[in-house]
Amino acid sequence: MDQTSSAGHHRGGKGREAFRTISEVAEHLDLPQHVLRFWESKFSQIKPLKRGGNRRYYRPDDVTLLTAIKKLLHADGYTIRGVQKLFKAQGVRATINLALDETLPVNVPTEPETNNAMSDEVNVEPLVEQTDSASQTSKLANVINRLKLLRSRLD
Repeated sequence: MDQTSSAGHHRGGKGREAFRTISEVAEHLDLPQHVLRFWESKFSQIKPLKRGGNRRYYRPDDVTLLTAIKKLLHADGYTIRGVQKLFKAQGVRATINLALDETLPVNVPTEPETNNAMSDEVNVEPLVEQTDSASQTSKLANVINRLKLLRSRLD
């Protein structure tokens, strides 16, 4: 009895904010459970709730973070070290938004780079035809962010 909403992966009637077991998350991400445990050792940002017997329960934000990490590692070609650098340079929320092609809200703080401060707006969706100057500025910011992303892959 699968239930799906606009937010994603509801199974067995669990609500949107319900915690997920490691087996549910592993199935959702199509990854072995040991990979999730390994990522926990490499990314301090992954902090599932642990109950009796060290049983892990992942919050919805944990699942979103793991989804972004999987995309960066498996689809975008980053190394674990490269993803760690992205988290440090841009902040976790900005990196998640970048990885999942979501628009970053302006009020989400990002960590500054040492050479250049990252734009608060990290949106790497495909560029579309736009005519006004504000849209052109946004378009240029997207190109700059894509170039920074590519540069970080080379580091």
